[in-house]
Amino acid sequence: MTGKQSQQPSSARARRRSALVPMFLMGTLIGLGLVKPAHAVEEPSCRTVRLSDIGWTDVTATTALVGNLLSELGYETQVTVLSVPVTYASMKNKDIDVFLGNWMPSQEADRRAFVADGSVDVLGANLVGAKYTLGVPAYAYDAGLKDFADIQRFAEALNHSIYGIEPGNDGNRQILGIIAHNQFNLGSFKLIESSEQGMLAEVERAIRAHAPIVFLAWDPHPMNMRFPIRYLTGGDATFGPNYGGASVFTNTRAGYSTQCPNVGRLLKNLHFTPHGESEVMDAILNRHETPAVAAAAWLQANPSIKAQWLAGVRRVDGRPALTNSPATAELSGRQGFEEWMTRHKIPIGDTVAVMIEYVKAHGMVLFDGISKLVGNSVNGFTALLRAIPSPLLIFLAAALAWALHRSLALAAFVAAAFLFIMNQGYWVATLETLSLVILSALVSALIGVPLGIAAAHRPRLYSAMRPVLDLMQTLPTFVYLIPTLVLFGLGVVPGLISTVIFALPAPIRLTYLGISSVPRSLIEAGQAFGATGTQMLFKIELPSAAATILAGMTQCIMLCLSMVVIAALVGAGGLGVPVVRALNTVQIGMGFEAGFAIVLLAIILDRISRPSDKKRS
Repeated sequence: MTGKQSQQPSSARARRRSALVPMFLMGTLIGLGLVKPAHAVEEPSCRTVRLSDIGWTDVTATTALVGNLLSELGYETQVTVLSVPVTYASMKNKDIDVFLGNWMPSQEADRRAFVADGSVDVLGANLVGAKYTLGVPAYAYDAGLKDFADIQRFAEALNHSIYGIEPGNDGNRQILGIIAHNQFNLGSFKLIESSEQGMLAEVERAIRAHAPIVFLAWDPHPMNMRFPIRYLTGGDATFGPNYGGASVFTNTRAGYSTQCPNVGRLLKNLHFTPHGESEVMDAILNRHETPAVAAAAWLQANPSIKAQWLAGVRRVDGRPALTNSPATAELSGRQGFEEWMTRHKIPIGDTVAVMIEYVKAHGMVLFDGISKLVGNSVNGFTALLRAIPSPLLIFLAAALAWALHRSLALAAFVAAAFLFIMNQGYWVATLETLSLVILSALVSALIGVPLGIAAAHRPRLYSAMRPVLDLMQTLPTFVYLIPTLVLFGLGVVPGLISTVIFALPAPIRLTYLGISSVPRSLIEAGQAFGATGTQMLFKIELPSAAATILAGMTQCIMLCLSMVVIAALVGAGGLGVPVVRALNTVQIGMGFEAGFAIVLLAIILDRISRPSDKKRS
């Protein structure tokens, strides 16, 4: 007994020592990061998830759904709006972690190189059964516009135009390829590039007027419930079979799922449906909910789908995702006040939207008339510039520069600059931009100079105008671009009107300043000689304020030119289109070429419109 009792403690110590060895090894491996414990807390580098949103409502919806889930799990999310090519370049640079909108096969060209070099991982399809090709309204389809080959027969009614979305988009590139290679005899057509909502606004205008229109269409999207859409056949070679039948894939930067396995598990669980995405998109587009609110409401209404997506997923603190945690309750408590305030927000946006809808419903005859007048004026002036032989137009511009400033150096620079622009292939785009700038500046002058004169003579009028002018100059141009787009449709009209709104304060303020600064002695001299109000204006005030007014016009022209990129976003054409396209497709060369063309045009307009030294003296 004594011998056995003495052996038992020794064997127990041996068993404890043998048990400590694997525990020590496991702890060492966990410490080195080679093995993670079953309830591991997510690494700090994984707690912020960076997602790309390419601006399509379906991708915005899915990104919002994932962002909502990640927030519930305790992650921070950063959503950046980027184009498709920039998204892939950013994932290669490790600036973006997740992209949920890889539409295949239409984005094959965008994705191929990054998958081949191993900088992007494809986790799998998150949506099947989608489609993406050209669409038309049902009445146009019934009239015989059923196939890509039928588009040419309706060329006149379509104004030789096809409507796409943002410049650089893969669907736009497919259409540009069709036009460039004259497929289906569409070489005479042009692509109107703007944005998803800009295109849909034009579709709505066409349907209201019962006019034919060809545009990029896809499913899932509420447009299929909002409009009677039919998809064209015959585009298999371009957009793929089955009406551009597509699957949407989840992409991540290389190695992300290995580095952050918990987020990777969530991403692999995601399987959307066309109907579910359309419901979220409908809340965003038609009920005007924010993506976050729409996603949260949809997840609350679909708990079973949410549970499937969160199966096997844990919170950042290691707890199972499908159980409540104190951290989540604390977070909900902190966000309760913010959510309450958001639910009871002052309906400024809704009020403006209702006003625009009312104006659109009751004043479209007026706005259509203005649209045709302005559009025909700009297009006619552009056609006139294009009708003049380019050597003669360059000579006339150089001669004008010499006549105004008597400077051979300036005339030579104008000719050389235009020849350089032509050499780079941006001549037609420059003429489109020049037409828009000249007419915008002319309209601004016709409105601004009289208003500035009236404000100088009536101080109360200027006091009332000042906050309006401040608002016009400080309000982001995209804000008033939205109602002009809705009311006037795509093209040069919303571009010109937005440009006038942006540039108008300059001639008003400087005309007011010039008239107000006329020396009192000159005013008194005119009054002493019995000058009438008209004589005072044209003989004394305007000549004295001419330099200031001309400076205002020069500034107005520069402000108009600064809007070329903004105008390109609503289909106005010009030099802004290659700039936006270069930005969205990461084409550095194209961006610098178009940028140099804009700079040269700005210098030409500035030097020609600026008062000469003799006139200033």
